[in-house]
Amino acid sequence: MDSFQGKLFVFSAPSGSGKTTIVRHLLAQEKFNLEFSISATSRLPRGEEVDGKDYYFISLKDFKQHIKNEDFLEWEEVYRDNFYGTLKSEVERIWAKGKHVIFDIDVAGGLRIKKKFPEQTLAVFVKPPSIDELKIRLKKRKTESDEKINMRIAKASIELATAPQFDKIIKNYDLEVAFKEAENLVGDYLGIKE
Repeated sequence: MDSFQGKLFVFSAPSGSGKTTIVRHLLAQEKFNLEFSISATSRLPRGEEVDGKDYYFISLKDFKQHIKNEDFLEWEEVYRDNFYGTLKSEVERIWAKGKHVIFDIDVAGGLRIKKKFPEQTLAVFVKPPSIDELKIRLKKRKTESDEKINMRIAKASIELATAPQFDKIIKNYDLEVAFKEAENLVGDYLGIKE
């Protein structure tokens, strides 16, 4: 990976913490010159998700082949036979456009990217107000069964323990405040003064 090497912005959090909403807000701020890193997954699309926009939906067999070929910057089997990962080609595609990369990614993947590019990555953990609030947000989505939600809640407790390993923590109690905090972090890291 040579030529332009932009910055990498990793936003990680338990499901339902608001990281996707914060990442979308940052992408709308043109001054940051960000582009979303589309993750690959072996799971099926949910709701209105679109291949090549929300995720690259790859069959389990093909995903495992990409792992063998070492095509991923990071990957994780989040749940059984449910893989997520970042293709190296995705970061190269964004850097080739002269843009910085922003990730909306699980905790383990976010920390792996930080480890691979320690000088170029700002890793931000988005903390929910509480586990109870997280459960309410996940139920409101109406995209998953109670069993799946309970799996996510159990995982969230473990993920919350990793927060100190990130460069910065945003506590998402109030979305407008979280937006401002995220903008300040990204702006400072890029050296953009208001």
